[in-house]
Amino acid sequence: MSFSGIRNIFRALSYKNYKIYFFGQITSQVGSWMQQVALGWLVYRLTNSAFLLGIVGFSAQIPSFILSPIAGIAADRYDRHKILIITQSLFMVQALVLAALVLLDIAGVTTIIILSLIQGIIMAFDAPARHAFVVQIVDRKDDIGNAIALNSTTFHASRLVGPPLAGVIIAVANEGICFLINGLSYIMVIAALLMIKVKPLEHTGTSKSAINDIRDGFIYAFRSVPIKAILLMVAFVSIFGMPYTVLLPVMARDVLHGTSQTFGILMGGAGVGALTGALYLASKKNAHGLFKNLAIAPLIFGLGMIGFSMSRSVELSLILLVTGGFGMMTTMASSNTVIQSIVDENMRGRVMSIYTLSFMGLLPFGNLLAGSVAQKIGTPATLFINGSLCIGASLLFMSKTKMIEPLLKGIYDRKGV
Repeated sequence: MSFSGIRNIFRALSYKNYKIYFFGQITSQVGSWMQQVALGWLVYRLTNSAFLLGIVGFSAQIPSFILSPIAGIAADRYDRHKILIITQSLFMVQALVLAALVLLDIAGVTTIIILSLIQGIIMAFDAPARHAFVVQIVDRKDDIGNAIALNSTTFHASRLVGPPLAGVIIAVANEGICFLINGLSYIMVIAALLMIKVKPLEHTGTSKSAINDIRDGFIYAFRSVPIKAILLMVAFVSIFGMPYTVLLPVMARDVLHGTSQTFGILMGGAGVGALTGALYLASKKNAHGLFKNLAIAPLIFGLGMIGFSMSRSVELSLILLVTGGFGMMTTMASSNTVIQSIVDENMRGRVMSIYTLSFMGLLPFGNLLAGSVAQKIGTPATLFINGSLCIGASLLFMSKTKMIEPLLKGIYDRKGV
């Protein structure tokens, strides 16, 4: 790749506020991945239950299902910058409390579920504000997709470091150290947010009634054919695709006969694929063509999951998780970018809350379903079925692209994207 091509990938970093935000996220993301790996391993070590892994995943995500519409109103009515400072501070407190309980050896499954619920409540308000805030710190509309992809790059580049590091720390110490590191890592992102100087938006288009605002957001989203199609695809992949991460501890220990380090390596493999997908999307000059990516990506993910479900080799599993990670990342980042590029500003927070509802709010039901089915028929069979369903959804979505793409082009032309 030429120097100009590399510069194109990182062009959103030319905006000072975005650069501060970008580098502030990196350390925190490493800590977040460490916590996710440590939490899954801790629960499975304490319970030996795939079902309880699903319950903990359900607890962390169900608040997004309930609270996302309210959080969307908050992102449209109030200063998103201040919301993020508050939510990131609360994330830090939650991680430090979890660390203390585990290090003192007084954390049981009930405690973990309660703290996961608290984390989920914070996330429900953090996600819509964070998605919408990126647009405020990138000046040119054509660079919004690049900024979203670079956000995903930090998330998944951290995945290459966090999970393997967590696996080593768990092996030589215990899970509590991972939670402690995560808690301390939030200092960087909070400091970065405090350094950002951004003029609050004038929030228009909201009524005095929260119920009316929620109703208006859903009407707006589902009257738009492209947004509705994307939200439905994201919801389906969230229910049947994303829960593979909850079942990775079972695959690592019981199917591949590995350790916590094996689990960390598998998470890192999925991260390599996701990072590749993020860099690929960051190289795009604008949002044009991403709708086709969104149609193909779940197919790639599904094929990766089917292969992974049948693999009994760590090396082959890594390759297949790279494939699956690429497909999942491309699905989620492409959908985010397309929606952000066509939504009206006064509806951005509410629409992104519906996106969060589709992406994260439905995930707990997928986690619970995956854990329950895996308990009955086994983890490999569950992953095989879920991968097959994602392939089916991809093929159905492909059949609609010719009808939706002209509508998208009209919106892009009108908005000057």
